[in-house]
Amino acid sequence: MKNTNENNELQTSKKFETVTLGGGCFWCTEAVYQELKGVTEIVSGYAGGAVLNPTYEQVCSGRTGHAEVVQLTFDTAQTSYRKILEVFFTIHDPTTLNRQGNDVGTQYRSVIYYHSPEQQATAKLVMAEMASVWDAPLVTELSPLPTFYPAEAYHQNYYRQHPDQGYCAFVVAPKVAKFRKIFLTA
Repeated sequence: MKNTNENNELQTSKKFETVTLGGGCFWCTEAVYQELKGVTEIVSGYAGGAVLNPTYEQVCSGRTGHAEVVQLTFDTAQTSYRKILEVFFTIHDPTTLNRQGNDVGTQYRSVIYYHSPEQQATAKLVMAEMASVWDAPLVTELSPLPTFYPAEAYHQNYYRQHPDQGYCAFVVAPKVAKFRKIFLTA
C-alpha cells in the first residue's frame, strides 16, 4: 500500500485541462472526443450568446447567439491541447461560416473558446498551420471562454445512447469513422 506522500505525488503529477469547442452539432463533436485517449469528461452545452440559461429550442432558433459546444476535460499526460485541436480541425469543416453540412445557423459555427493565454497562443499556431491544409480561408472564431451552459441531460452521451437514430447513423457515425481512420490506425 502506498503511503500518503506517494498518493499525493501521484495526484499532483496528473494535470487536467479544460477546452471548449464548437464544430457544428455537439452530438458529433462529443462522439468523436469520447474515443480520444486522455479525454476524461465531456459536457455538451452552449456558449457565446446573450441569453442566460438558454434551452436547446432557444439556441436552435439562432436568435440567442450561442454556439453548440462541447467542454472537454483531458489529462495532459495522455493527450495534448494541440492534439485536441488537430482532431477538431479534422472532424469538421472550419471554412464554412455558420454551417456544418445540413446544419445551418450561427449555433453551428466553428469556434474555439480558450481558457488561458497559453491555449490562445497554441490555437493561433494550430490555426495558422491548418490554414495551409484547407482550400478556403478558415472562419473559425477564436475567443475567450464566455459563460458555458450545460445542455439538457438528454443531449449528454447522445450518440452512444442512440446510434441507430437517423441523424446519428448518417451524420455522426461517418465523423466517428473518419476520426478512427485518421487517429486510431496510425
